[in-house]
Amino acid sequence: MVRPVERFGIFSEELKAIAGWNLCDDRLPTVLDVAPSPRMVSAIPLKRSCHAECEDHEADRNDDRDEIAHLPLCYQTVSASRSTLEKAYAACIRLATNRYENFPVASWLLPAGMRRPIAAVYAFARYADDFADEGDRSNAERLALLQDWRERLHRAGTQDFPETSDERDLIFVALAHTIRSCNLPVALFDDLLSAFEQDVVVHRYHAWSDLLDYCRRSANPVGRLVLRIADYHDEKLDRASDCVCTALQLTNFLQDFDRDWQRARLYVPIEVYTSFGADEAGLEQPRLPAEWRASLKAVAERTCRIFDDGRAVCDGVAGRLGLELRLTWLAGRRIIDRLDRCEYDSRANRPTLGFWDGPSILWRAARW
Repeated sequence: MVRPVERFGIFSEELKAIAGWNLCDDRLPTVLDVAPSPRMVSAIPLKRSCHAECEDHEADRNDDRDEIAHLPLCYQTVSASRSTLEKAYAACIRLATNRYENFPVASWLLPAGMRRPIAAVYAFARYADDFADEGDRSNAERLALLQDWRERLHRAGTQDFPETSDERDLIFVALAHTIRSCNLPVALFDDLLSAFEQDVVVHRYHAWSDLLDYCRRSANPVGRLVLRIADYHDEKLDRASDCVCTALQLTNFLQDFDRDWQRARLYVPIEVYTSFGADEAGLEQPRLPAEWRASLKAVAERTCRIFDDGRAVCDGVAGRLGLELRLTWLAGRRIIDRLDRCEYDSRANRPTLGFWDGPSILWRAARW
């Protein structure tokens, strides 16, 4: 199955081949009720694209408080002790590092002030993803767990958080603080949960519109959350981010085509493969038939166009986050190139990147 949490950055093996990462800067902001915006604590300041920079620290904090006034009331009343909040973020960081193969954005490329909020968002998504796909639970049990996760999300801001060591409770302590501090739209988390629920019950997609709607909820919210955490509020950047996230999701479908099929999931739209005369019976053959390779080529070509439509977010975001986005974009396109080189037979040759792809990708990112 595709893992929407991978949209936090470059594919697992690819980023490890290109660069290292760390989560060593895990200190809490001094002010716990309203954390400083990431642009204040970043080693490389981010240039916002649609709002002027504040003139001084006090004005910046006042802006943050004004933004909190627009949050749902429940998230204006987050209450947790400093020790509980410390443990909560530590739990999210621990979960991210233990599952680092899907958490490349906690890298040295990211401004330090973004790592903890992203870890909280990641932890929320990681648990939900596991509910939808891991273990031998029934569909009813998976959906019940996801519904409970949604209810926790919506009541997190109304709870007082006593001292606790339960990892799930700690995740919501950190998440509630992150939502409040960064003014994150709760609807984006609801969209992610909707996609996880769909993963449980939907394993085929009839039309491109169906698949793209799934990407809208499984992938695109992650990009928008990262932009909000970085303090970008620009509709053009949002739309470009949506394109990159959708293209990355489609690239992952292509990369894991055979793995997904082994789990009875198929992410090539029926309208695409039937137009080439392919059928599911052909997937039982040892080598992908020509009809299926033509189908994957059609998906790859559309994915490249969507990548191109999203290039503007790589141009519009400054600093280390901008570099991270460019590396992500280039790595995704390179995976598509690898798929073309193996004639779209991802069963025989699953396209991946290795250490020696790093210099080329870094060079292209530097010359972007």
